Formats: sequence, C-alpha cells, structure tokens
Amino acid sequence: MGAYVTEVPLRWSDMDAFGHVNHARTVTLLEEARAGLLFNEAERRGHGGMAEGMVVARLSVDYRSPVEYRMGAVQVRMSVRELRTASFVVDYAVAAGGDDSVATAETMMVPYDLRAGRPRRLTEGERSFLAEWVLDPLVNEEQRIA
Repeated sequence: MGAYVTEVPLRWSDMDAFGHVNHARTVTLLEEARAGLLFNEAERRGHGGMAEGMVVARLSVDYRSPVEYRMGAVQVRMSVRELRTASFVVDYAVAAGGDDSVATAETMMVPYDLRAGRPRRLTEGERSFLAEWVLDPLVNEEQRIA
C-alpha cells in the first residue's frame, strides 16, 4: 500500500526558548501521528483493538533541521517494518516548511493487555492491517514466516 501520511498542526506551546519545537514536543507530535494510523485508521478498518493496549518499547529520533512554530504543521510519513508476533517498528519521516526531511524516527511498539498487565501477541487482524504499511513486500513475507 505504501506509507501512511498525515499532517499534525504545531501549537504555540510546542515551541521552546530558542524558537523551535522542543524535543519532548516532537515526540508528542510523532505520537499524535502514530495514533492516526494505529488507532483511527485501524478502527476505521475494523481493527479497533490496538487502541485498547499498545506501548512504546523503544524510541529513537534523528534531527536534520529545527522545526519552527511558524511552519504551521509537520507532515509525517509512516511505514511499518520488523513485523513480528508480538512487536513491530514504526518508521517516521517528518517534513515541514518545504524541507522534505526535518527528522526521522522509529518506535518499537508492543501490543499490551491492560487487564493482565503484560505484553500480548498481535491478533491476525492486527498483523494483516500492519502488513499493509510495510513498504517492502519481500521483507513482509520473510517476517510472516519468522
């Protein structure tokens, strides 16, 4: 299918004393973008269970240039890789203000059973939904076998 693309508006409160978006707020912008894919889009397609328990196990952000509040919004392109039985990685490419790459990031996500208080396996429906966002179909097929 390709990458999931969404736009996340910048807020005045995202800005730090140096006039650009603070690191912690950047992570929040990524979270908002990710919720659009894993919660809103998944629910729209009948896979609402992800909203009931999904946690970040690892986060990495690489900055290429500052994001300034005056840019108005960031465009976030997301894809999935390393789709496993009980985890997957979301890759992000962030663009803003005409700059195609202000940041890249990745989060390792783990489905979580809130009632049991422990990680769980992805359902077949969740895996199918996530597989739609894997950019390389050959990698997707190898990971299904694993």
